[in-house]
Amino acid sequence: MPRHTEEATTLSATTTFRDLGILPETAEALEAVGITTPFPIQEMTLPVALAGADVIGQAKTGTGKTLGFGLPLLEAVTVPADVEAGRATPEQLTDAPQALVVVPTRELCQQVTNDLLTAGKARNVRVLSIYGGRAYEPQVEALTKGVDVVVGTPGRLLDLAGQRKLRLTEIRCLVLDEADEMLDLGFLPDVEKIIERLPAKRQTMLFSATMPGQVIGLARRYMNQPTHIRATAPDDEGATVANTAQHVYRAHSMDKPEMVARILQAEGRGLVMVFCRTKRTAADVAEQLTRRGFAAAAVHGDLGQGAREQALRAFRNGKVDVLVCTDVAARGIDVDGVTHVINYQTPEDEKTYLHRIGRTGRAGAAGIAVTLVDWDDIPRWQLINKALGLAFPDPPETYSTSPHLFAEMRIPEGTRGTLPRAERTRAGLDAEEVEDLGGPQARRGGRRGGPAKPAAEEPKRAPRPKRQRRRTRAGEPLAGEAAPETAQAAPEKATAEGAKAPAEGANAGEGAAPRTPRRRRRRTRGGSAATGSSQAPETPQASAEPRE
Repeated sequence: MPRHTEEATTLSATTTFRDLGILPETAEALEAVGITTPFPIQEMTLPVALAGADVIGQAKTGTGKTLGFGLPLLEAVTVPADVEAGRATPEQLTDAPQALVVVPTRELCQQVTNDLLTAGKARNVRVLSIYGGRAYEPQVEALTKGVDVVVGTPGRLLDLAGQRKLRLTEIRCLVLDEADEMLDLGFLPDVEKIIERLPAKRQTMLFSATMPGQVIGLARRYMNQPTHIRATAPDDEGATVANTAQHVYRAHSMDKPEMVARILQAEGRGLVMVFCRTKRTAADVAEQLTRRGFAAAAVHGDLGQGAREQALRAFRNGKVDVLVCTDVAARGIDVDGVTHVINYQTPEDEKTYLHRIGRTGRAGAAGIAVTLVDWDDIPRWQLINKALGLAFPDPPETYSTSPHLFAEMRIPEGTRGTLPRAERTRAGLDAEEVEDLGGPQARRGGRRGGPAKPAAEEPKRAPRPKRQRRRTRAGEPLAGEAAPETAQAAPEKATAEGAKAPAEGANAGEGAAPRTPRRRRRRTRGGSAATGSSQAPETPQASAEPRE
């Protein structure tokens, strides 16, 4: 059971990370990127976690949970800079990982890795991301050279640990991030197998936006008197973030592409994420928006890891400003400048809705969330609306031409569903190269994320010799017909013989009487009689056996 629960509802404007007791090098690295003031979850977590206690952190998505556990985790790692500063001895240094972060998705793995690298840059903390879809060899090579922090997904972590490529005996700090998502994806059994490989004496931190019963049970089994910290921002007691404006419309499925295309031309629109329930719909919507002139890219499970990372890099770099994705990307994507989230299809449940719209309105910024509900999805939406206490039980019927859509979304009058050519200024997805990640998917077609193999590299087959028909009589070839070739004959010989046969037939026919046309014979009981001929067959072998 949690030792005690702390709730933060206010945040002192004068508090800085230096005031919370983190290392000067870490504070310097954060200040270099403009991070000086902590969010509520960070301010409440750091004093407890820096003391070495187990922590359960609960806060809404987009409120800074990564640094809430990342800074204490970096403090628990010993690096050469600590020896030089006199904070540690050389005996405390090791090339085995000293901290482990387990995350549910590849996208979140990359995001957490980047944040930890930023915060640990001044101390040269070695952080390695381990997840599926990439080749094993670079990851194994990095582990061999030595790392301080490993961030990974459960499957690949278990795989490398089972091969004894990943040493977990030196882990001092374990973090389970987005534990409720790992529960939804069925990863909790793998997480438990990983925990059982770790030293019993360690610090464990569990962070999540929601706390289902199974997650609480996991905390009870593997955590030592954790402190449960639940942080909320001032005047934000609801389930959703207060600075995200939510709009819900009842829309027809055939009109949705036109509606989205017009919303994408709203005033003040920045980066946009469009969420779909199925992979096929995500691919189709991205293709339709591209045909309408928008710089769009898709992220879904049918894409290889290279293609997924290509789309995310293009989105972060501004080459693409519309990212169409399934819920696999709802966790872990933290991109500055996302002003709109559009739920093209109604999410499965309220948790999915929260994590979708949590991609905008992050870190205090304003955002807009638009949900398009099909007529068939009204009951599903009403359950989500009731669970979250929203004010949209009966969404208004809306079309791409509805005046209230233009007014609420701030769409200029006369806007059509095609982006004018003068406004097509983004470089597009093709401007971002696909990284060669190695592994089996790199050799597959471009749809799976790897470069397609050129057709010229395929070996050419030898031409098959043309089959020639032969006419025979009683098993013997007729005059002028070539003798049959054996199956072992070379194609060149068959070709030569085929060219030679007509010539021999022509020579045989010179000066000879014309061949008598073949006549049909009618059989009779007890013998045979020729029809149209006065002579019987010349040889006994040519006659048929009499019927019994």
